Amino acid sequence: MKNLHIHISGKVQGVFFRASTKATADFLGVRGWVKNVPDGGVAIEAEGDEFALGEFLSFCKRGPDDAVVEKVTIDEGQLKNYRNFELLKKPS
Repeated sequence: MKNLHIHISGKVQGVFFRASTKATADFLGVRGWVKNVPDGGVAIEAEGDEFALGEFLSFCKRGPDDAVVEKVTIDEGQLKNYRNFELLKKPS
């Protein structure tokens, strides 16, 4: 199990990026959260096994149909043992 902090830049707000990310995470068994951030990007904290996170990152690098992903930064973090994957509504 690994914990990843992911920041995605580009045209990623207003294109159902968060909802698509949650659906992908739920399908793969990835846990954590996704939210829009004030800089216009999307922040994600994701936990899962190596295979699930690899597939999840593949999605993050392309996003849903109307998204234009310009940059993805990934940092490894401490496991928090999330129970599910949440779509957070308020930017912080």
